[in-house]
Amino acid sequence: MSLLTVGSVAFDALETPFGKTDKIIGGAATYITLSASYFTKQNNLVAVVGGDFPQEMIDVLVSHGVNTAGLEIRKDEKTFFWSGKYHENMNSRDTLEVQLNVMENFDPKIPAEYQNCQFLMLGNTAPAIQNMVLDRLDSRPQFVMLDTMNFWMDIAMDDLKAVLPKVDCLTVNDEEARQLSGDYSLRKAAKTIMAMGPKTLIIKKGEHGALLFQGNEIFFCPALPLEEVFDPTGAGDTFAGGFIGHLAATNDLSFQNMKRAIVYGSAMASFCVEKFGCERILDLTQVEINDRVQEFVKLAHFAV
Repeated sequence: MSLLTVGSVAFDALETPFGKTDKIIGGAATYITLSASYFTKQNNLVAVVGGDFPQEMIDVLVSHGVNTAGLEIRKDEKTFFWSGKYHENMNSRDTLEVQLNVMENFDPKIPAEYQNCQFLMLGNTAPAIQNMVLDRLDSRPQFVMLDTMNFWMDIAMDDLKAVLPKVDCLTVNDEEARQLSGDYSLRKAAKTIMAMGPKTLIIKKGEHGALLFQGNEIFFCPALPLEEVFDPTGAGDTFAGGFIGHLAATNDLSFQNMKRAIVYGSAMASFCVEKFGCERILDLTQVEINDRVQEFVKLAHFAV
């Protein structure tokens, strides 16, 4: 099934307790499409970059089967840039610098060949832009997934609440779920948020795994205990790419298959954190992915 991802392709500069980088490829849509490329072959991208974005980085996406016909290049402008420093515990970070550049007036253009996509991943951008994408599609996709963050809840809550009834699945972290719902209990928060529109909710808990809610159903997937976490940047987007990539590949939206998709997404995220940026997810093999998934199965499986 055809997957369309709309979001940011960007430059990141990172510093963790394990080292630091100069500008490297980043952005939500980059991680999502690279992760999804291991599952689905119809992998379409809508994003915008500046004239400073190297062709070889676009070639990396293309080499992974990502269709970049919807990647707009504004030659006279600069690419979105984010710089951050992670604390010793790797769970919190400080933003050192943000340059919106081309993302300040992102106007997503949907190529004709992307119309009628069956699966849509709305990466973390302004809710007004996410709503705009839905309005510009000729027909509603079979499955729409949206990622957002507390920043948009702080400055654009009305826009976010306007788009939520139009999506099938929302993904947020535990702090954001509590902010959006006003409930501390994540189970209560899930009910409140699903009443806003999304039938399915994923609450990411970082190193503590992820929760999947749908109706009265709940599923928990633990995170894999890794010996080293090198860089958490993009882990949530890599998770989302694995999740929706698996759904698009199987074209099965049952709760049972979503449980499998959560495990695949978690497996992809566990690879992402092992190196800086998206480096680790550039050269995975299917054997590696399958073996990692089996590690999750062994971690969580028990009989009574």
